[in-house]
Order: sequence, then C-alpha cells, then structure tokens
Amino acid sequence: MDKVVDSAARAVADVPDGAVLAVGGFGLCGIPSTLIGALVEAGTSGLRVVSNNCGVDDYGLGLLLRAGRIARMTCSYVGENKEFARQYLAGELEVELTPQGTLAERLRAGGAGIPAFYTPAGVGTQVETGGLPWRYAPDGSVAVASPPKEVREFGERRHLLEEAITADFALVRAEVADRHGNCVFHAAARNFNPLCAMAGRVTVVEAERIVAAGELPPDAVHLPGVYVDRVVAVDTSLDKRVERRTVRPRPAGAGPAGAGPAGAGPRGGGSAGGASAGDASASGASAGGDGHTRTTTTPAAGATPATADTDGFTTAAAPRTATEEN
Repeated sequence: MDKVVDSAARAVADVPDGAVLAVGGFGLCGIPSTLIGALVEAGTSGLRVVSNNCGVDDYGLGLLLRAGRIARMTCSYVGENKEFARQYLAGELEVELTPQGTLAERLRAGGAGIPAFYTPAGVGTQVETGGLPWRYAPDGSVAVASPPKEVREFGERRHLLEEAITADFALVRAEVADRHGNCVFHAAARNFNPLCAMAGRVTVVEAERIVAAGELPPDAVHLPGVYVDRVVAVDTSLDKRVERRTVRPRPAGAGPAGAGPAGAGPRGGGSAGGASAGDASASGASAGGDGHTRTTTTPAAGATPATADTDGFTTAAAPRTATEEN
C-alpha cells in the first residue's frame, strides 16, 4: 500500500481539536518540525501532547505552545522553553511530569497492547505518593495534583503501577522511509520516534528521503511500516536547530584549532601531518561524523593523544592498547 501524501497540510488535515498527540524527538533532535508547522497553520487547538519535552520558545512544539494550542503536556523535561514554564506556573497549561524511562515504556506498552506495567522508578517520591502539581490555579494554589500510584512488591522490591499511553495521532521524523512506511532513523534522532509511532492510532511520518518499496534492506528498518499510516517528504534544506548552543571565545591571537606558530605542527613542534622532533609524535586530520574536522596527535609511548575539533574544543583520548595498535 502506497502511504505517501503530497503535503504536510494534507497529512494532518483530520487532526481534530482536543486530539491526543504523541510527538517524537528529544530536545530539538529528530522532531517532526514540518508536521508541527502544518498544525500551527491549520489552527488546531486544545491539543493534549505526549512528548519528551516541548521544544523551545520559537521552534518545534514551542510554536504550538506559544499560540495557545496545547492544553496538556505529558513529558519528562521542561527544557529551555520559558513560555512553557510561564504557562504552567500561571495555570494556563496542565503538565504531567513523568520519569523519562517510564515515559518511554508507557509509549512502548501502548503500542504493544499492554495496558499497564510495574516499575521501581519513582518509588519513595511524590510519583508514588501523589501530590505533584499538574495544574496551578491563577492564585498560585494547586488546582489539579497527581494521584497516588498503586504499589506492589516483587522480589522484595517495591514497584509502581504505570498505565500505558496511546494517542489519537503520532507525529514522527525519519531520515528515510519507503512508500510502504518502513522507516530508518539517523543515529540519536531515533530517540522517542519509534515509540511514539507505535502508540499512535494514526501515525504520520515526515521523511527527509522517500525511496521505492523494497529498496530498504529488512535488517536496516528501525520502524516497520505496519505502524505507519502516512508518509510525507520534507524540505531537507530546512535548518536543524540546536536547542542550546554553548561556545567559548578563542584566546586573542590564536589561529585555527590545532594550529601552532607558522610552519609548526599541531603542537608547535614541526610541520602539520609530519613527525615532530620536538615531541616525537605524528599527526593527521580526519572528518568526524558530526561534520567537524579533527586533528589527532599520536604522541610518544606513555603519553595521551588529544583530538582538536575545528570549534576550538580539545578532547583527550584514551591510550591505545597493544591489541588496538595491531
């Protein structure tokens, strides 16, 4: 069955006001930003969202939040979203904070048809006893609080009963999908995406690349197409945002990372890429999987090599073992 639709707007056109959404992503990594944008344009409101966090103020789920379209969040992390904190403390938003591993398992259980499960996470905290503020009143008092959990003991250890999560719709981001909905995710961008897809009654995938059915090797598939209802292609030129960028200034007069004085190698002892008589080491450059070029210095026996990224950060590497060198 061909599950490709021609636009994100059509893919989410039947999401009603008040729907429960399971939305993939972690921070801003692997979020279905195009589908979220289509919901913003559609004006859908009163949404009850299940996601690890709620984006940032001007990106991801933060766009729906800023527009007042989200009524309730089930999440494990407030994140860098100041508007999220403001709405929660002002009583405009109901928030169920859940331990991160518990949230993942609640979604997986929902997709597997398991109604509930026991976990030791949260034992001895307000997760167990209840009373966590889910919604505040305008005067700052607690209007809605979490209920206490059922507790049982297994193997002389106490466990809490957690209920599975299912959603009306799931929104997911994949790197590659075929026309039957089989999906492959890129590295850490997989995160909550397969779990959300499993938990959704209708699952919509935005994919950076769509290939013909049968083109993906079965062993490479992370999410089987049986969990997917719609696939839409997205513009891969869109910026992939960083949730919080941390930088430090370069020392005055410093050149590119790893470069010493003119004509010197990475540690100032000789030419780059060659052996230095000053430190008896060799060096070379390589491109990391994150797009940074790294200059690696392999020092004399007993010393620790270091890797310098082009962003100015230096990471020490563990000494190689005899087995690794052979």
